[in-house]
Amino acid sequence: MTETQAEDRVLLEKDDTTHIARLTINNPTRRNTYDPPMRRRMSELLDEVAADDDIKVLLLRGSEGVFSTGADMNNAYSWYDKGETRRPSQRRRLGVDRQTFSFYEQYARFPKVTVAQVETYALGGAFELALLSDISVVGRDAKVGMPGARLLGPALGNLHLFFYRLGPVLARRLLFTGDVVEAASLDHLGIFTDVCEPGDVARRAELWAGKVARMPADGLAIAKTAFSLIEETNNYVGEHATGFLIHAFATNLRFEDDEYNFVKTRAKHGTREAFRLRDEHFTVDEFE
Repeated sequence: MTETQAEDRVLLEKDDTTHIARLTINNPTRRNTYDPPMRRRMSELLDEVAADDDIKVLLLRGSEGVFSTGADMNNAYSWYDKGETRRPSQRRRLGVDRQTFSFYEQYARFPKVTVAQVETYALGGAFELALLSDISVVGRDAKVGMPGARLLGPALGNLHLFFYRLGPVLARRLLFTGDVVEAASLDHLGIFTDVCEPGDVARRAELWAGKVARMPADGLAIAKTAFSLIEETNNYVGEHATGFLIHAFATNLRFEDDEYNFVKTRAKHGTREAFRLRDEHFTVDEFE
């Protein structure tokens, strides 16, 4: 996907009257996955909203009732080598991963209040965005988790975020197994702001955004800065460096003969069959 095409896959609406901006991931044929050009486009639009004094709240959502299934892994190496299929060097991995984690850091430190409208799926990087949002409105049936752990191992994503927001027990469970769970099963943990019926997510997300938008703009800006400072000093020391370092190393695993290698399986059988074989490999009947 080119940078121009990415403009059609990431949409921004701003309403200066309600003080709400709506950022939509618009790639419904692939369950709103995003690739590097889309991620760069999201970053550009975040900067635009951050500079707009008339906007107090950013509502992040996906088109056609799906939040996002995260990074597009249709061509995993395209994230590193512009479509090449050879294994990326470690220096290339570190450079790209540093850029990737900078995007999530940008969202985490975004100066406006963020509301996530999480419907159907929030997987991988999209799960991180849901956890990073100030307010998250999630459908009870929404599937959340880090299934990429079954491809690249448990050292995947922002570990500081997972341990802080999910707690060490749940973080270990999701990362060591790659399990995807329904949001309803996590409701009692208070991870999300509002876990509601699937058909009510969009309406309630708008209500939360409107409620926050009634607050004074300067008060919200001061609070966002204060909250970020508290999180950084208490929980996120070293987050940026450890995040991209560990992720870069984790994407260069050596797989043994009895371990599941997604890249090789996909090359042999195709993407759809590779995902089916992945889930078959990681399914333990006693737990299902």
